[in-house]
This record gives sequence, structure tokens and C-alpha cells, in this order.
Amino acid sequence: MGGFQENIIANAIDYLAAREGDMPDLDALAQRFGYESTHFQKLFKDKVGISPKRMMQYMRFKRARDFLLEGHPTLEAAYQAGLSSAGRLHDLFVTCEAATPGMVQRRGEGMTITYGYCSSPIGDILVGQTDVGVCWLGFVVDEDRSVPFREMQRHWPKAQMIEGDVRVAADHILRIWQGRGDQTRKIKLHLHGTNFQIQVWQALLKIPAGSTVSYQDVADALGDPKASRAVGTAVGYNPISLLIPCHRVIQKSGIVDNYMWGTQRKKILLGLESENVAHRIEAGLFAI
Repeated sequence: MGGFQENIIANAIDYLAAREGDMPDLDALAQRFGYESTHFQKLFKDKVGISPKRMMQYMRFKRARDFLLEGHPTLEAAYQAGLSSAGRLHDLFVTCEAATPGMVQRRGEGMTITYGYCSSPIGDILVGQTDVGVCWLGFVVDEDRSVPFREMQRHWPKAQMIEGDVRVAADHILRIWQGRGDQTRKIKLHLHGTNFQIQVWQALLKIPAGSTVSYQDVADALGDPKASRAVGTAVGYNPISLLIPCHRVIQKSGIVDNYMWGTQRKKILLGLESENVAHRIEAGLFAI
């Protein structure tokens, strides 16, 4: 990661994710970032895997079902589909450790979080980690780096924040998201939440790329069908976006919204995941 071109593409994605119904054409987008349109399109596709036009098409969709490969009626069905398809399951590549009750009660007092910003094929991300593991991942919003940092501070208000090098953790996370995880080299997550929230987040880890489930599906999977509203709250409080794929939970109607980092970015993530799974299936690359 890093590098001038990677930063340009990350900024372009952040710019697109901030647009709502005001999509620039390719010429305008390329000009904004100082490139001729043909060269910019090639650079964008090399770094992201799809063209800017294709990404903008995903962002215009109103319903997840319009572009996902297939739907699954339950979380368990999605889980089983992931085990036999190209959609690698995040829970095979991570271990979770809850923060101690005392640490939660003190709201992070005495804890040190090392954080840093990294370019990625889905825009700039902010990663935070403790000596236990990754405790935060958020997206730069509208090209404003302070947005994910403020949210991290709100989650751990009394922790000491130190900017540092988190590229190894960021690269590990992105490899897992891209379906290139290594079960012999699991990443550790340092989670802060109630028992119910952590149960929800662990359930989300089972949703494979290219699939979506509803809040009700997650509540049913947890054995509490009446808890869909509480599931929605827990999904919204997810501290490690992308890796704990809360973007794969949508309304039962198929409408895509309610994402901390913006509806458009949620559509980008779902679209890219669907595209990636389709390519892997076509190439005969089954992940599990």
C-alpha cells in the first residue's frame, strides 16, 4: 500500500462515495485528479479491479438484490454457501478477544491505541490496534480524515491515541477481505462491546462475500427472533468495519442504507465483493 497512485485512487473512491445522486462522468473525474480520462480509467481498473463507470453503476442501484450474485434466506444458508464457493468466510481467519470489563468500565483509560491511515482499493482507511489486536477500522468520509478518528475516540474516549505504522495490520485485513486470507496466520481482534453485541459481530463474520442477510436473519440465527432492532443497533456499533462485514446486513426488503460510512460506500463494498466472487467463480478459484 502507499504510493502516489494508490493515494490518488483512494481519494477518488472517497470522492465518489461522498456523492449522492451527483455522479461525475469519467472526463470530469479524471480531470479532478489531474489525469487524461483513458489513462485514469486504466489506472483505476488496475488498482480497484473494475472501471470507474462500473463502480458508479453499483452506486446508483437502489437494492442489493439488483447486483448480488444470489440471495440466501438465512445466515446459516449463507454460511454453508460460503464454505463451498469463492466467498471466503472471515471467521476462518480471525480470532476475537473481548476487552476486560474493567477496561470497558474505564472507557479505555490506561490503554494505548496505535492508529494510522492507509490507502486501499476501497478508499483511505483508519486502522487502530492495541497490544492485543486490531480494535478499530473506519473509512475516511468526504475526504475528511477527522471523521473516522472522532468515531474511534468516541468508542475509546479515555484511551491514549498514538499515530504510528499500522500497514502490516491493514494489509492483513485487506488480504482477508479480498479472499486471500491465510488460516495459519489469523488476525486477532480486540473487541469492546456487550455480550450481545459481540455475539452479533461474531455472527457477521460468517457472512461470505457476495451474500447479504437481513437484520431479522441475524436475530433468528442468535435464537432471539424478536431482537432484530437490537441487532440493528449492534451492527451500527461495529468497531471494525469491513473485516466484521456489517455492510452485508441489509433491510429485509433489499434496500441498502444505514451505514456509518455512507450508503454509497456500502454499495461500493457490496458491488466490489460481488464482482470479485464472480471473477473467482469464472476462473475456477474456489477459496475453501
